Amino acid sequence: MGFSLEDLLALLDLERIEHNIFRGQSVDIGSGSVYGGQALAQSLVAARYTVGDDTRRAHSMHGYFILAGDVAAPIVYDVDRLRDGNSFATRRIVAIQHGRAIFNMAASFQSPEDGASHQTEMPDVPGPEGLTAELDLLRAIADRIPPKVRHFYTRERPIEVRPVDPVNPFDPAPTTPVSYRWLRTHGPMPDDPLLHQAVLAYASDYGLLGTALRPHGLSFVQPNLQLASLDHAIWFHRPFRTDEWLLYAMDSPAADQARGFTRGQIFAQDGTLVASVAQEGLMRVWEDT
Repeated sequence: MGFSLEDLLALLDLERIEHNIFRGQSVDIGSGSVYGGQALAQSLVAARYTVGDDTRRAHSMHGYFILAGDVAAPIVYDVDRLRDGNSFATRRIVAIQHGRAIFNMAASFQSPEDGASHQTEMPDVPGPEGLTAELDLLRAIADRIPPKVRHFYTRERPIEVRPVDPVNPFDPAPTTPVSYRWLRTHGPMPDDPLLHQAVLAYASDYGLLGTALRPHGLSFVQPNLQLASLDHAIWFHRPFRTDEWLLYAMDSPAADQARGFTRGQIFAQDGTLVASVAQEGLMRVWEDT
Protein backbone atom coordinates (compact mmCIF):
# COMPACT_ATOMS: atom_id res chain seq x y z
CA MET A 1 0.00 0.00 0.00
CA GLY A 2 1.38 3.41 -0.98
CA PHE A 3 1.71 6.63 0.98
CA SER A 4 -0.08 9.31 -1.03
CA LEU A 5 -0.17 13.09 -0.95
CA GLU A 6 -3.67 12.81 0.51
CA ASP A 7 -2.22 10.67 3.32
CA LEU A 8 0.42 13.32 4.03
CA LEU A 9 -2.12 16.12 4.11
CA ALA A 10 -4.22 14.03 6.51
CA LEU A 11 -1.17 13.78 8.81
CA LEU A 12 -0.98 17.57 8.81
CA ASP A 13 -4.66 17.97 9.73
CA LEU A 14 -4.12 17.93 13.49
CA GLU A 15 -6.87 17.35 16.00
CA ARG A 16 -7.39 20.17 18.50
CA ILE A 17 -7.90 18.66 21.95
CA GLU A 18 -7.47 21.84 24.01
CA HIS A 19 -6.89 25.56 23.43
CA ASN A 20 -3.14 25.12 22.82
CA ILE A 21 -2.90 21.32 22.58
CA PHE A 22 -3.15 19.25 19.41
CA ARG A 23 -2.84 15.59 18.47
CA GLY A 24 -1.31 14.02 15.38
CA GLN A 25 -0.75 10.53 14.00
CA SER A 26 2.30 9.00 12.30
CA VAL A 27 3.24 7.05 9.19
CA ASP A 28 6.29 4.78 9.23
CA ILE A 29 8.59 5.58 6.30
CA GLY A 30 10.78 2.56 7.02
CA SER A 31 12.90 3.70 9.95
CA GLY A 32 10.68 2.11 12.59
CA SER A 33 10.41 5.44 14.43
CA VAL A 34 8.77 8.79 13.77
CA TYR A 35 10.35 10.50 10.76
CA GLY A 36 11.92 13.80 11.78
CA GLY A 37 10.33 15.74 8.93
CA GLN A 38 6.91 14.69 10.18
CA ALA A 39 7.61 16.13 13.65
CA LEU A 40 8.86 19.35 12.06
CA ALA A 41 5.80 19.70 9.83
CA GLN A 42 3.23 18.84 12.49
CA SER A 43 4.88 21.17 15.03
CA LEU A 44 4.72 24.00 12.51
CA VAL A 45 1.04 23.32 11.86
CA ALA A 46 0.28 23.22 15.60
CA ALA A 47 2.04 26.54 16.13
CA ARG A 48 0.26 28.18 13.19
CA TYR A 49 -3.12 27.06 14.55
CA THR A 50 -2.51 29.40 17.52
CA VAL A 51 -1.60 32.47 15.43
CA GLY A 52 -4.84 34.38 14.91
CA ASP A 53 -3.66 36.69 12.11
CA ASP A 54 -4.14 34.75 8.86
CA THR A 55 -1.66 36.98 7.01
CA ARG A 56 1.31 35.94 9.14
CA ARG A 57 3.65 33.34 7.70
CA ALA A 58 6.39 31.33 9.36
CA HIS A 59 9.79 32.83 8.65
CA SER A 60 11.93 30.56 10.85
CA MET A 61 11.75 27.39 12.91
CA HIS A 62 14.42 25.74 15.07
CA GLY A 63 13.94 22.27 16.53
CA TYR A 64 15.74 19.63 18.58
CA PHE A 65 15.06 15.90 18.33
CA ILE A 66 15.14 14.50 21.86
CA LEU A 67 13.91 10.90 21.70
CA ALA A 68 12.94 8.49 18.95
CA GLY A 69 9.19 8.69 18.41
CA ASP A 70 6.81 5.73 18.53
CA VAL A 71 5.02 5.43 15.16
CA ALA A 72 2.23 3.39 16.78
CA ALA A 73 1.25 6.08 19.29
CA PRO A 74 -0.33 9.53 18.78
CA ILE A 75 1.84 12.60 19.30
CA VAL A 76 0.55 15.44 21.46
CA TYR A 77 1.75 18.94 20.53
CA ASP A 78 1.69 21.48 23.37
CA VAL A 79 2.05 25.06 22.11
CA ASP A 80 3.23 27.93 24.32
CA ARG A 81 2.17 31.35 23.02
CA LEU A 82 5.35 33.21 23.96
CA ARG A 83 4.62 36.52 22.23
CA ASP A 84 2.14 38.21 19.93
CA GLY A 85 3.63 41.49 18.74
CA ASN A 86 2.58 43.97 16.09
CA SER A 87 4.68 42.25 13.41
CA PHE A 88 5.91 38.96 14.88
CA ALA A 89 4.42 36.06 16.81
CA THR A 90 6.66 33.56 18.62
CA ARG A 91 5.68 30.05 19.66
CA ARG A 92 7.33 27.19 21.54
CA ILE A 93 6.12 23.69 20.69
CA VAL A 94 6.78 20.47 22.61
CA ALA A 95 5.90 17.10 21.05
CA ILE A 96 5.00 14.53 23.72
CA GLN A 97 4.58 10.75 23.69
CA HIS A 98 4.14 8.41 26.66
CA GLY A 99 4.53 11.36 29.03
CA ARG A 100 7.93 12.43 27.67
CA ALA A 101 9.09 15.14 25.27
CA ILE A 102 10.40 13.66 22.02
CA PHE A 103 10.89 16.94 20.13
CA ASN A 104 10.78 20.65 20.84
CA MET A 105 10.78 23.63 18.53
CA ALA A 106 10.60 27.41 18.46
CA ALA A 107 8.86 29.06 15.52
CA SER A 108 8.38 32.69 14.54
CA PHE A 109 5.72 34.18 12.28
CA GLN A 110 5.75 37.59 10.59
CA SER A 111 3.21 39.80 8.88
CA PRO A 112 4.04 40.69 5.24
CA GLU A 113 6.50 43.56 5.05
CA ASP A 114 8.56 45.28 2.33
CA GLY A 115 12.33 45.53 2.65
CA ALA A 116 15.72 45.22 0.96
CA SER A 117 16.07 42.03 -1.06
CA HIS A 118 18.99 39.98 -2.41
CA GLN A 119 19.96 36.32 -2.75
CA THR A 120 22.69 33.96 -3.90
CA GLU A 121 22.52 32.44 -7.36
CA MET A 122 20.99 29.03 -7.96
CA PRO A 123 23.58 26.35 -8.82
CA ASP A 124 23.91 25.53 -12.51
CA VAL A 125 22.60 21.97 -12.56
CA PRO A 126 20.38 20.00 -14.95
CA GLY A 127 16.66 20.61 -14.59
CA PRO A 128 14.22 17.92 -13.47
CA GLU A 129 13.10 17.02 -16.97
CA GLY A 130 14.88 13.87 -18.09
CA LEU A 131 16.17 12.93 -14.63
CA THR A 132 15.19 9.55 -13.17
CA ALA A 133 12.98 9.60 -10.10
CA GLU A 134 14.61 8.27 -6.94
CA LEU A 135 11.74 5.82 -6.53
CA ASP A 136 12.52 4.27 -9.92
CA LEU A 137 16.21 4.05 -9.01
CA LEU A 138 15.33 2.16 -5.82
CA ARG A 139 12.88 -0.13 -7.57
CA ALA A 140 15.65 -1.07 -10.03
CA ILE A 141 17.71 -2.48 -7.13
CA ALA A 142 14.76 -3.73 -5.07
CA ASP A 143 16.21 -7.24 -4.91
CA ARG A 144 19.14 -5.88 -2.86
CA ILE A 145 16.95 -4.06 -0.35
CA PRO A 146 16.34 -6.10 2.84
CA PRO A 147 12.87 -7.67 2.67
CA LYS A 148 11.89 -6.15 6.02
CA VAL A 149 12.04 -2.59 4.63
CA ARG A 150 11.70 -3.19 0.87
CA HIS A 151 8.04 -2.19 0.87
CA PHE A 152 8.79 1.19 2.48
CA TYR A 153 11.54 2.07 0.01
CA THR A 154 9.66 1.04 -3.12
CA ARG A 155 6.07 2.16 -2.43
CA GLU A 156 4.46 5.29 -3.86
CA ARG A 157 5.32 8.50 -2.03
CA PRO A 158 3.64 11.89 -1.56
CA ILE A 159 6.72 13.75 -2.83
CA GLU A 160 8.59 12.97 -6.03
CA VAL A 161 12.37 13.31 -5.77
CA ARG A 162 14.69 13.41 -8.80
CA PRO A 163 18.35 13.39 -7.77
CA VAL A 164 20.81 15.19 -10.02
CA ASP A 165 23.75 13.13 -8.74
CA PRO A 166 22.41 9.83 -7.34
CA VAL A 167 24.57 7.45 -5.30
CA ASN A 168 24.01 3.69 -5.32
CA PRO A 169 23.40 2.98 -1.61
CA PHE A 170 24.87 -0.52 -2.04
CA ASP A 171 28.05 0.73 -3.67
CA PRO A 172 28.71 4.27 -2.37
CA ALA A 173 32.07 5.46 -3.71
CA PRO A 174 33.53 8.43 -1.76
CA THR A 175 32.71 11.76 -3.39
CA THR A 176 32.38 15.43 -2.52
CA PRO A 177 29.90 16.38 0.26
CA VAL A 178 27.53 18.13 -2.13
CA SER A 179 24.16 16.91 -3.40
CA TYR A 180 21.33 18.24 -5.55
CA ARG A 181 17.79 16.99 -5.93
CA TRP A 182 14.57 18.28 -7.43
CA LEU A 183 11.33 17.72 -5.55
CA ARG A 184 7.62 18.42 -5.82
CA THR A 185 4.43 16.85 -4.54
CA HIS A 186 2.69 14.07 -6.46
CA GLY A 187 -0.33 16.12 -7.42
CA PRO A 188 -1.72 19.61 -6.85
CA MET A 189 -1.73 21.19 -3.41
CA PRO A 190 -4.35 23.43 -1.76
CA ASP A 191 -3.58 27.15 -1.92
CA ASP A 192 -3.02 27.46 1.86
CA PRO A 193 0.56 28.81 2.32
CA LEU A 194 0.78 27.04 5.70
CA LEU A 195 0.44 23.66 4.03
CA HIS A 196 3.16 24.48 1.51
CA GLN A 197 5.50 25.49 4.34
CA ALA A 198 4.63 22.35 6.31
CA VAL A 199 5.16 20.05 3.31
CA LEU A 200 8.53 21.67 2.60
CA ALA A 201 9.48 21.22 6.26
CA TYR A 202 8.50 17.56 5.92
CA ALA A 203 10.65 17.13 2.80
CA SER A 204 13.63 19.11 4.13
CA ASP A 205 14.75 16.35 6.51
CA TYR A 206 14.82 13.70 3.79
CA GLY A 207 18.31 12.97 2.44
CA LEU A 208 19.97 15.98 4.07
CA LEU A 209 22.20 14.01 6.44
CA GLY A 210 23.15 11.71 3.58
CA THR A 211 25.24 14.57 2.15
CA ALA A 212 27.61 14.22 5.12
CA LEU A 213 28.04 10.50 4.33
CA ARG A 214 29.28 11.08 0.78
CA PRO A 215 33.00 11.78 1.40
CA HIS A 216 33.25 8.67 3.57
CA GLY A 217 31.65 6.19 1.19
CA LEU A 218 28.93 5.47 3.74
CA SER A 219 25.29 4.65 3.07
CA PHE A 220 22.07 4.54 5.07
CA VAL A 221 21.64 0.83 4.24
CA GLN A 222 24.81 -0.21 6.13
CA PRO A 223 23.83 -2.19 9.24
CA ASN A 224 26.73 -0.80 11.31
CA LEU A 225 25.75 2.84 10.70
CA GLN A 226 23.47 4.72 13.11
CA LEU A 227 21.86 7.84 11.66
CA ALA A 228 19.56 10.31 13.39
CA SER A 229 18.69 13.98 13.07
CA LEU A 230 19.77 15.92 16.17
CA ASP A 231 18.51 19.39 15.33
CA HIS A 232 16.99 21.17 12.35
CA ALA A 233 16.40 24.79 11.38
CA ILE A 234 14.54 26.32 8.44
CA TRP A 235 14.30 29.93 7.28
CA PHE A 236 11.51 30.74 4.83
CA HIS A 237 12.58 33.67 2.64
CA ARG A 238 9.89 33.97 -0.02
CA PRO A 239 6.54 32.43 -1.02
CA PHE A 240 6.63 29.17 -2.98
CA ARG A 241 4.54 26.19 -4.01
CA THR A 242 5.54 22.62 -3.27
CA ASP A 243 3.52 21.31 -6.22
CA GLU A 244 6.01 23.06 -8.50
CA TRP A 245 9.61 21.89 -8.92
CA LEU A 246 12.05 23.01 -6.21
CA LEU A 247 15.81 22.44 -6.24
CA TYR A 248 17.28 21.29 -2.91
CA ALA A 249 21.00 22.13 -3.01
CA MET A 250 22.81 20.53 -0.05
CA ASP A 251 26.36 20.52 1.27
CA SER A 252 28.20 19.35 4.37
CA PRO A 253 31.01 21.64 5.56
CA ALA A 254 32.09 19.45 8.48
CA ALA A 255 31.75 16.12 10.28
CA ASP A 256 33.44 15.00 13.51
CA GLN A 257 32.66 13.45 16.91
CA ALA A 258 30.11 11.12 15.23
CA ARG A 259 28.14 14.18 14.06
CA GLY A 260 27.66 15.58 10.57
CA PHE A 261 26.73 19.20 9.84
CA THR A 262 24.69 19.88 6.72
CA ARG A 263 23.17 22.89 4.99
CA GLY A 264 20.57 23.30 2.29
CA GLN A 265 19.27 25.99 -0.02
CA ILE A 266 15.92 25.54 -1.74
CA PHE A 267 15.26 27.30 -5.03
CA ALA A 268 12.20 27.62 -7.24
CA GLN A 269 12.77 26.54 -10.82
CA ASP A 270 13.10 30.18 -11.92
CA GLY A 271 16.12 30.58 -9.60
CA THR A 272 14.35 32.28 -6.67
CA LEU A 273 15.82 31.28 -3.29
CA VAL A 274 12.76 30.40 -1.18
CA ALA A 275 14.23 28.74 1.93
CA SER A 276 17.44 27.77 3.71
CA VAL A 277 18.05 24.78 5.99
CA ALA A 278 20.70 23.72 8.50
CA GLN A 279 21.00 20.48 10.43
CA GLU A 280 23.35 18.47 12.59
CA GLY A 281 22.87 14.72 12.71
CA LEU A 282 24.30 11.67 14.39
CA MET A 283 26.38 9.48 12.06
CA ARG A 284 27.86 6.81 14.31
CA VAL A 285 29.76 3.91 12.77
CA TRP A 286 29.85 0.82 14.96
CA GLU A 287 32.86 -1.48 14.85
CA ASP A 288 32.23 -4.69 12.92
CA THR A 289 31.90 -7.68 15.21
